[in-house]
Amino acid sequence: MIEHSRDKIAERLHAIQADLPASVILIAASKQQSVETILMAVDAGLKQFGENYLQEAIAKITALQEQALQWHFIGHVQSNKTALIAKYFDWVQTVDSLKIARRLSAARPSEKGELNVCIQVNMSLDPVKSGVLPEDVFALSKAIQTLPNVRLRGLMLLPNEQDTSRAFVAMKQCYDEYATMFQWNTLSMGMSADFKEAIEKGSTMVRLGQILFGERGVV
Repeated sequence: MIEHSRDKIAERLHAIQADLPASVILIAASKQQSVETILMAVDAGLKQFGENYLQEAIAKITALQEQALQWHFIGHVQSNKTALIAKYFDWVQTVDSLKIARRLSAARPSEKGELNVCIQVNMSLDPVKSGVLPEDVFALSKAIQTLPNVRLRGLMLLPNEQDTSRAFVAMKQCYDEYATMFQWNTLSMGMSADFKEAIEKGSTMVRLGQILFGERGVV
């Protein structure tokens, strides 16, 4: 069963890579996947994983600490969780305020080096979604650039299903406007259902879960 599951993940990864330019980084969205399943993905060649839930992620990161993996926090960042996130993760893709950025900067252990961060943008202007408004990207980027212990790498998008195409285009325009100024190299947008279009629209990093792992709990 384990060999079969490992083969299935490797098969899915091979199919994904056929549509993935070498310049685009694949993040395996591994929330609610077991350590055993993540190890299968590691065996298939994956090294970067995204997690949404902090306590679940810490258990996995601790169990897999000998694997030399990179861990991305891709869930909403709560103020009271910033110290642990700064300690355990290599990337935080969902920074949506200067308060959060400051707390991550202050909590980052010096021996871990700079924490890579992306600003999450609410391109759909949905009041119930996390992320900064497009018009606030410049000011927040400028402020984050002054903080120690964090490195602003670019922008991250989690669009509404109804306006994915428009959001991708608008996000790429926002990214291009400031990328040279702030020396960005990361535009994180695209998930299992829309990663091909996201890449066509300029994404440099995609976050794939179901298309890689299958339905949760069923490898």
